[in-house]
Amino acid sequence: MSAHEYTAKQMREADERIQAMVEPPEQLRVARQQAEGYRNYLASITGLLTVVFVLKGQENLSKMTTGPRWWVVGLLAAGFLLLLVASWIMVSAVHERPGRRWVSDAELLLRYEEARAATVRRMTGWARWMGLVGVAAVSAASLVTWIFPGKS
Repeated sequence: MSAHEYTAKQMREADERIQAMVEPPEQLRVARQQAEGYRNYLASITGLLTVVFVLKGQENLSKMTTGPRWWVVGLLAAGFLLLLVASWIMVSAVHERPGRRWVSDAELLLRYEEARAATVRRMTGWARWMGLVGVAAVSAASLVTWIFPGKS
């Protein structure tokens, strides 16, 4: 049997797996798993950037000339704000609002699961871009302190 010849049983089982994957509960589970992964990534990269900036960045920004100093402050503020918002979005994507009332109707539950999965995917997409831009801003701030260290 070649690599592309499958038995009827294999095809039937593959079809069943596909059907299970497109069901609203599975779509929501997958979307939440992805959101959890990005949430963990944002937490770890924010911590890593903080350590790198503290260890390798300019210790005293007042020694820098005015222009580069304000660039560093602006980039750091923007970067950490973006990372904070991205982290909040990811927590919101993974976890429901506290006290949310659950539906008891099967059709409403399926509609909710479809809508929630789409919302989680959208939130994850926004948070990914915010995280990327936030990381770039904090990294750029660190680079500015290395390039324009100021007076000794």
